[in-house]
Amino acid sequence: MKVKEAMHKGVEWVGPDTPVLELAKLMRKHDIGAVPIGENDQLVGMVTDRDIVCKGLAEESDPARLTARDVMTPGIHCCRDDDDLDKAVRHMEELKIRRLPVINKGKRMIGILSLGDVSGIAPNGLLSEYVKTVSAHHH
Repeated sequence: MKVKEAMHKGVEWVGPDTPVLELAKLMRKHDIGAVPIGENDQLVGMVTDRDIVCKGLAEESDPARLTARDVMTPGIHCCRDDDDLDKAVRHMEELKIRRLPVINKGKRMIGILSLGDVSGIAPNGLLSEYVKTVSAHHH
């Protein structure tokens, strides 16, 4: 099975100067937990709901003044839409991440592969190993 068969399509990115409050509204509106951050036509990071809470609110900064750049996880890992799904899941497992942007041959982001996308279709063995590995660092 290929990544394109499991990924969530139609994902957009926002710029690093996007206010955190706007990111939170986007997440609520689209029922998502992460927003990719792009600059100069390249992905430069990701902001998760956890980033907003742990790097924004918990730091006692003024949330109205925070931008994506203030809370994002810089550097981006991604996979290709024609990668095998098990390869992409292993990559997520190695990185201990729950979401992976998906690019096409032209290096354009066309979707995101998330744990939720994988859970309904991946073989149980692949998924259980992933969950054990990714969840392990929270204990």
